[in-house]
Amino acid sequence: MTRRTWLLFVAMSLIWGVPYLLISEAVAEVSPAVVVFARTAIGTVVLLPFAWRQLRVVWEHRWPVLAFALLEMVGPWFLLSDAERHLSSSLAGLLIAFAPVLALVIARVIGLERRIGGLRIVGLVLAVGGVAALGGGGMQASGAWPVIEMLLVAVGYAIAPQVAAAKLGGVPPLPMTAVCLTIAALLSAPFAIITWPSAMPSATAAGSLVLLGLLCTALAFLLFFRLIAEAGPARATAIAYVNPVVALALGVSLRGDPFTPLIGVGALLVLAGTFLATRRNEPSAAGARQGTEAEGAPTP
Repeated sequence: MTRRTWLLFVAMSLIWGVPYLLISEAVAEVSPAVVVFARTAIGTVVLLPFAWRQLRVVWEHRWPVLAFALLEMVGPWFLLSDAERHLSSSLAGLLIAFAPVLALVIARVIGLERRIGGLRIVGLVLAVGGVAALGGGGMQASGAWPVIEMLLVAVGYAIAPQVAAAKLGGVPPLPMTAVCLTIAALLSAPFAIITWPSAMPSATAAGSLVLLGLLCTALAFLLFFRLIAEAGPARATAIAYVNPVVALALGVSLRGDPFTPLIGVGALLVLAGTFLATRRNEPSAAGARQGTEAEGAPTP
């Protein structure tokens, strides 16, 4: 990869490690619906002018695009914002690292993966053990529901790339993202209006919402498309292994999230397990595996 590509990779790894901290700051003062509406509305305003000439292609695939929007943005961002009212941003980021593991399992169930090799099975076991270690090490949530919400977020992030691989291969990513953000903004608007704060949020909360929309949504997608174009999708999605580390570092340093040796071990197990579980299978002697393997980095 070129120097420019490495810079894009580092930038994306940092940018998509930040949302967990920003969401945690925002939901302390506004509802999850307001968070989702603010970031998607800002993203729509920024991206739609660049995409409007290609909207016809998106319309021709409107139902798969709607499904992708619900699975990748609407559902996960509502659940993520609600969960972060009850758990730390560090734990949220590390639980999202579980998404590629779930993607592997789902791909196997629906037939996109013909087999899961021994090394991948080891990765699955390590990742599950890492999640258990995070709880045992003191990185706990206020009850089981926030953790369930985060795992549902990971499920959405795991299924959405399968939809994209099967139904949206011919749709340009920029207009598709702009339309998905528009859908998310429209769907979240009524809930945001109902739960709109009676008082003006603090500068910290308002700034977090603006940064979520501009930096972590609009700019992030533009950079991610460029990274995919320069490095290819497989290398681009490797940022999924770095984002949780950034989220953990920011949570511990800026918000005082707990960090113990067992949490460190759990984080390493999750990342190592995810890396092993999502490695491509070696081609078998009978020939190359058929079908399309969907890979995607979670978009927090």
